[in-house]
Amino acid sequence: MTAINPGILVLLFFIPMFLGVPIGFALGMMILFVTVNSTFITSDVMVQTFFTSCDSFPLLAVPFFVLAGDIMLNGGLSSRIIDFASACIGRLKGSLGIVTVCACMIFAAISGSGPATVAAIGGLMIPAMVKDNYDKAFACSLAATAGAMGPIIPPSVLFIMYGVMAQVSVTDLFIAGAIPGVVMAVLLALFVYVTAKKYNFGTEKEKKSTREKLHALNEGKWALLVPVIILGGIYGGFVTPTEAGVLACVYALIISLFVHKEIKIKDLPAIFINTCRTTGYCMVFVGPATVLGKILALQHIPDQLANAIYGISTNPVIILLVVNVLFLVLGCFMEPVSSIIIFGPLIVPIITGLGVDPVHFGIVMVLNLVIGMCTPPVGINMFIASGIGKIPPENMFKWLFPMIGVLIVALLIVTYVPQLSLFLVNLIG
Repeated sequence: MTAINPGILVLLFFIPMFLGVPIGFALGMMILFVTVNSTFITSDVMVQTFFTSCDSFPLLAVPFFVLAGDIMLNGGLSSRIIDFASACIGRLKGSLGIVTVCACMIFAAISGSGPATVAAIGGLMIPAMVKDNYDKAFACSLAATAGAMGPIIPPSVLFIMYGVMAQVSVTDLFIAGAIPGVVMAVLLALFVYVTAKKYNFGTEKEKKSTREKLHALNEGKWALLVPVIILGGIYGGFVTPTEAGVLACVYALIISLFVHKEIKIKDLPAIFINTCRTTGYCMVFVGPATVLGKILALQHIPDQLANAIYGISTNPVIILLVVNVLFLVLGCFMEPVSSIIIFGPLIVPIITGLGVDPVHFGIVMVLNLVIGMCTPPVGINMFIASGIGKIPPENMFKWLFPMIGVLIVALLIVTYVPQLSLFLVNLIG
C-alpha cells in the first residue's frame, strides 16, 4: 500500500477509542497497522522516530515539575497560600471566591497543573465557601474554572509539550503565559464580585490588620518564594526550564521535609509513584503521536488540510476563530496533552503560514484546551471539583457554563490582542 486514505486513519483511531481503548494505545494500534500495510514507512523508521521523540532534554522538565507539584501539594503549601490571599483580599464582597481565584493563580505558578490546582485549592476552599453561605454548585464551578489557570500561569507541563512539538522556546512560552493568566484571573474575580453582590454570597468579614497581614505573609513566605525562584531563574537566564524543574524539586523537598515538616521520608515513595503515573500518562502519547506526524507528512495530509482551511479564508482573524472553535470542541472530548501532540503538528504550520507568531498561538491553543478541562463530558477539573463538593457534575452546570463563558471571553481577548502574550517575551528577549 503506497497511500493511506485519511478516512481510514480517522476510523482506525476513533473506533478503538470509543470502545474504551486508551488514546495512547489507540494511536499505537493505528501506526502499527499503517506500518504493516504500507511501503512508505518501514518498521525501523517507526522505531527510530518513536525513540528519538522521547529522547528529548526539554521533556525532562515534565517529570521534575510534576514531582515538585506533588511534593508541594502534600507539604502544606496550599493552606498557607490561601491564608495569605485571604489576608490581602479583606472585606471585599465575595472575598472567599476571590481568594479562591487568587490562590489558584499562585498555586498554578507552583504546580503547573490544572487538576493539581483544583485538588489543592478546591479541597480547602469549596467547604469554606459553602460554610460562608455560597451556593455549593457555585463553589465547585469556581474551583474548576479557576484551576484552569494551572497550565497557563508558568511553569506549565502543557507549554513544555507544545514547545517540544512545535520546536518553540519553552522559556518564551513560560514568559508569554503570565499576562494571559492574569487576564483569566481578573475576569473570574470580577464575575465572582458581581455575582456575590447580586445573590448575596458570603458573610461580612472583618478587616485584617496590618499585623495579621504580615503574619500571613511570614507564614506563607516559603510557598510564595517558589514561583519567584523558578520563574526568576528562567527569565533571568540562570537556568533552563528543565534545570528549573530540578531546582523546584530540591527546594520543595527541603521546605516540606525540614521547614513545614508536613511530610516525612516515608511519604516520598507514594509521591514518587504518583509522579511516575502522571509522567507516564503524558509520555505515552509522545512516541506514537510523533510517528503519526511523520506518516501524515509523508502522505501530504497537512498540505491538504491547509488548502481546505485556506479555502474558507486567508484572513487570520477568521482562521483563528475557526481554529478556536475546533480546539474548544476537541477539548470537550480529549485530554490536552493528546490534543497538542496529535493535532498541533497539523494546525501550527497552517497558522504560522498566515503570519501568526507560534508562541502566541501556543498560548491560544493551550487556553482553548484548558477550558475543555472544565467542560463535559471528560472535563477532569469538573469531576475533581464535583467530587470534593460531593455533588453530581450536572448540578454544577447552572454556574459552570457562565464561568466557562468568562474564560471564553478571556480566550478571545488573548487571541486577538497578541501583545498580551508577546509583550513580555519581546521585552525580556
